[in-house]
Amino acid sequence: INTATVRATITRSQGLLLMENPADGDGVLLLKRVHPDGSFTHYDAVETEDNADRLKSNDCDKSKCFKILRDNLLLLLTIISAILGIVVGFAVQTTRPSPRTVMLINFPGEILLRLLQMLIMPLIVASLISGIAGLDVRTSGKLGVRAVTYYMTTTLLATILGILLVVTIQPGNRTGDGCIDITQGSSTEKIHTLDAFLDLIRNMFPDNLVEAGFQSTHTVEKQVTKYKRCGNETFNETTHVMFDLEQRRGMNVLGLIVFSIALAITLVKMGERGEPLRQFFVCLNEAVMRLITVVIWYSPVGILFLIAAKVAEVNNMGDLFASIGFYCLTVLIGLLIHSAVTLPLVYFVFTRKNPYKLLRGVIQALVFAFGTSSSAATLPVTMQCIEEKCGIDQRVSRFVLPVGATINMDGTALYEAVAAIFIAQYNNISLNFGQIVTISITATAASIGAAAVPQAGLYTMIIVLTAVGLPPEDISLIIVIDWLLDRFRTTVNVMGDTFGAGIVQHLSRKQLGIDENTQPERTDGTEEQETRE
Repeated sequence: INTATVRATITRSQGLLLMENPADGDGVLLLKRVHPDGSFTHYDAVETEDNADRLKSNDCDKSKCFKILRDNLLLLLTIISAILGIVVGFAVQTTRPSPRTVMLINFPGEILLRLLQMLIMPLIVASLISGIAGLDVRTSGKLGVRAVTYYMTTTLLATILGILLVVTIQPGNRTGDGCIDITQGSSTEKIHTLDAFLDLIRNMFPDNLVEAGFQSTHTVEKQVTKYKRCGNETFNETTHVMFDLEQRRGMNVLGLIVFSIALAITLVKMGERGEPLRQFFVCLNEAVMRLITVVIWYSPVGILFLIAAKVAEVNNMGDLFASIGFYCLTVLIGLLIHSAVTLPLVYFVFTRKNPYKLLRGVIQALVFAFGTSSSAATLPVTMQCIEEKCGIDQRVSRFVLPVGATINMDGTALYEAVAAIFIAQYNNISLNFGQIVTISITATAASIGAAAVPQAGLYTMIIVLTAVGLPPEDISLIIVIDWLLDRFRTTVNVMGDTFGAGIVQHLSRKQLGIDENTQPERTDGTEEQETRE
């Protein structure tokens, strides 16, 4: 070794030459045995304490990276499956698959949705009762008021944003060659706004709790003709309208939530006598969450085939976007502004915290929402992410999230406002200020009553169109692209639920006895690891 080359610091002691290599700066000491003539016969490398600490630090960094990868493995698989689903869908689309082929491709995704829907009812009931029963009546009341106020405010903001964008961009006047594919056989059922609000109240108080698990009540308008027949002749033919209540397939989530909240408050007032039943629901909630964990690991497979089937179902994506591209662009811009600016700003104003740090913890839930297009199906994943990765107290998440999955529909409200005015523009119908205000109020209220299932916005869309006198049959103009926009607005809905839980926890920290300084938000598990070290 040339000491001049390495610029070493040399120390002689009993024939030993100790040289530290500052050129490398790696903390390795060079040890030689020196003879009287200046030659040496032995050379070793000895680590210093600094270098040992550095190597230990490198090992820690590797273990942290491995832990982060392990903790986010499901998220990575979900994102990869969504991308693969789009690629596979376009590849299958080139072969012009038959309806049976599309059905078979969708089958694994259908199984995923059925598994999740199977667990929704016990999850909502158990999580609400176990969460609220652990609070006093005054605290649960404050949580409810804050959550509902937040949901109503953000939904109204989303509606106003959608109206401003659609009035500014004018997508109904920019439909290219004026040709839009119309799907025949779409629903044109006449729905009155008053009937929709009354149905909302009726469903809050189901007459049969078991039936509420799979059916909900809707008002149906029927044309009834009465006449008198004498022999072969008919006399006094009259036609009048009758209203009847019809039970339709679909879980009455609102009714289950009202019952669960009422039962939980009753258990709180019962004190020790209600403790055995409360413990039953606590145990049930834990068992359901464990089942959900198993189902979630299957979700990447289901999401891949769900997206692939939907993409393969579209005959010509280019023609589709050419016909209603500006309408899609308006909706997507509105959803982007609401999710990237409005919701984070509201969260920051109330909490003075970084909103995007909270979002990092629920990326998996957002991807899941995009894949399933259902707030209710995403609820288990959202609840798991927000508790384990964002540090939200279970008493908050189990109360706020089920309510949010039912009444917080920011994306749906924005979409309905844009769609209604788009249809008016396409038909050259001018809307006055009063009609636009009616759209904003009706879209906000109707979105609250929308079911947390795929494409539920189409049903409430008819309510908005009827409220301002627009033709309900023109919903067929936008139904061809609704499957795609539904995924984006569902993602925004879930994002709104997440911010709502964070805001409610921050505002209720004193009542819940939560010290947010000692319980920081966790987004990847690294903070917890550092604390243990």
